[in-house]
Amino acid sequence: MVGGGRGAFIGAVHRMAAALDGEIELVCGAFSSNPERSKASGEDLYLPPERVYRSYKEMILEEAKLPEGERMDFVAIVTPNHVHYGPARMALENGFHVVCDKPLCFDMEEALHLEKLVEETGLIFALTHNYTGYPMVKQARMMVKNGDIGAVRKVVVEYPQGWLATLLEATDQKQAAWRTDPKRSGIAGAMGDIGTHAENLAEYITGLQITRLCADLNIFVDGRLLDDDGSVLLEFDNGAKGILFASQIAAGEENNLRIRIYGEKAGLDWHQQEPNTLLVKWRDNPVEIRRTGVGELYPEANAHTRIPAGHPEGYLEAFANIYRNFAHCIRARLNGTAVDPVYQDFPSVKDGVRGMRFIEKVVASSASEQKWMDF
Repeated sequence: MVGGGRGAFIGAVHRMAAALDGEIELVCGAFSSNPERSKASGEDLYLPPERVYRSYKEMILEEAKLPEGERMDFVAIVTPNHVHYGPARMALENGFHVVCDKPLCFDMEEALHLEKLVEETGLIFALTHNYTGYPMVKQARMMVKNGDIGAVRKVVVEYPQGWLATLLEATDQKQAAWRTDPKRSGIAGAMGDIGTHAENLAEYITGLQITRLCADLNIFVDGRLLDDDGSVLLEFDNGAKGILFASQIAAGEENNLRIRIYGEKAGLDWHQQEPNTLLVKWRDNPVEIRRTGVGELYPEANAHTRIPAGHPEGYLEAFANIYRNFAHCIRARLNGTAVDPVYQDFPSVKDGVRGMRFIEKVVASSASEQKWMDF
């Protein structure tokens, strides 16, 4: 692991998700840019001192010297955006697979170089757009793919949060500080942090790609340097239209990610704060309530369900599905065996490149008088 030391939020989430299925063991780490904090974090995690490193560069070079079976098999990068590219590039160049938090990196140039490296090395790269891991998201994806709702016409995806409704970064709150800092977050704030989740979810479930967009970004909190709110009109490659909004100043909201997809025959409605439920709204029949683990669901949904119906499966389990699938692919690579396509389903470096392009185009569109831009 790179990053995720004392005081970090997402590192602990990655560790819990990776460990949930017993497929992955944390064996080493460079947990902080501060060597002493990295060492202390390694002690917290009961790692042997010789496997706790002062920097990611030292970790990758030293681990590469160990024989297969002793060295790490892959690197998980759980740092702020501006520290994604360096360790990802070095890991790939030294033969290690990569799991990286989203967005992919700091800017488009870095994204394209990582995509090229993955293609050249043939190594496995996963991006933790964790909402794709929910069973009912996978059910929705398969219903669209198999034509159950007819051709998609309209997509409405929204991600409101309220935690940045004040100038929280001025209090030295760690998560707020780096997410609102252009030097660490990149050119976008809310759109880079959560707007990319909405963009990725829309393309994942529909199987479509955004071809044009028109964006309006806002900064509502005085003194903030990056957008904390935005709305985007979308066009997809089948002619469908979409609306996306992401906001971190929506007072009272938690993580209210919701997506509605309207086809010729039916609509789908999934809400992240009630993730076990998928509403199917038929044009000529009553609304159906599909539930995780209940009735006839697609194999892709069932394969990502762990516990009997009625037991909530949430954020950590969805996150863990990405890690489990990634682990299956590495195990198959090591053993020279095939992987069931059901378990090859996780966001890739190409999804990360599309997310970075989304950020780039949204920011450019908002600043332009032209507004509509090709994706």
